[in-house]
Amino acid sequence: MNSVVIQEPGKLVIEQRALPVPAAGEVRVRVSHAGICGSDVHIYHGHNPFAKYPRVIGHEFFGHIDSVGEGVDAKRIGERVVIDPVVSCGHCYPCSIGRPNVCAELQVIGVHRDGGFSDYACAPAKNAYVVPDVIPDKLASMVEPFTIAANITAFLKPTPQDTALIYGAGPMGLTVIQVLKGVYGVQKVIVADRIDERLQMAQVSGADWTINNSERSVADELAAEGVRPTLIVDAACHPAILQEAILLASPAARIGMMGFSGEPSLVTQQSITSKEISLFSSRLNSHRFPQVIEWMEQGKIAPEKLVTHWMPASEVEAALTLFEKDQRSCCKVLLTF
Repeated sequence: MNSVVIQEPGKLVIEQRALPVPAAGEVRVRVSHAGICGSDVHIYHGHNPFAKYPRVIGHEFFGHIDSVGEGVDAKRIGERVVIDPVVSCGHCYPCSIGRPNVCAELQVIGVHRDGGFSDYACAPAKNAYVVPDVIPDKLASMVEPFTIAANITAFLKPTPQDTALIYGAGPMGLTVIQVLKGVYGVQKVIVADRIDERLQMAQVSGADWTINNSERSVADELAAEGVRPTLIVDAACHPAILQEAILLASPAARIGMMGFSGEPSLVTQQSITSKEISLFSSRLNSHRFPQVIEWMEQGKIAPEKLVTHWMPASEVEAALTLFEKDQRSCCKVLLTF
């Protein structure tokens, strides 16, 4: 089989490998579609602190179960499935309170262990979620990106009366916009980004008001309209955003952080406590796949609005470059296997 392998930072090869054999409790998936994520690019460049090399990347993937390991019902062969990349121990403190995404022994498929950019991939059977027929093969791998939005919004508990501000109209920000509008019915969603084309994508996904913050100050724009957001999500992940968000937020607002920046953010306790602002961070997802599959099935979210390119897996290096460099016309790139 063909597998996309990052042998070391900066060195990608399509490698011929033997078919993997599913271990006890695992299934093997014949992969048909997989999505490129920013973390795949980070692993390629050596910027992911958790990755070990060589590594088959890819944690957003869909396919059909073609083999099962010991202890897995053979009736599962043939199922159309998406794979939750979160593999947890099941007994540490985070696991015991339903948060396996921050398990003390966390392994992420495509990061800590080989992923789905391969003709075949193995995963724990419990991580393989059946996809209903109403969701087409070509969009099924989009379940995983929306679980990221599902996770942060579960913490933030949006309501229709909220006024939301989203920093960043990349894939993470766009999924959050769709969830806020389509699932929670948030009355006003404001989006700030520095790229006009991304702001147009935000409007397509439901944004009510967009601000190009390379041209106009978000603070000035909001002040001119007398708006104080009650819910803010940082999906741009710049260290300067947090303090600005705190200052712009309404009293009793909730702020969600989705990024992994290692740079310090300068904030004051007074600016947070004086308004009793709640801060939440979110990593990966905690059992959100069934929820997102249901949203897709019910038409509450529209993943197709994010997909700009389908490319064959044989062109993966070009696809990674496109995803990284062309932020004006490229949003989600899906690979076909």
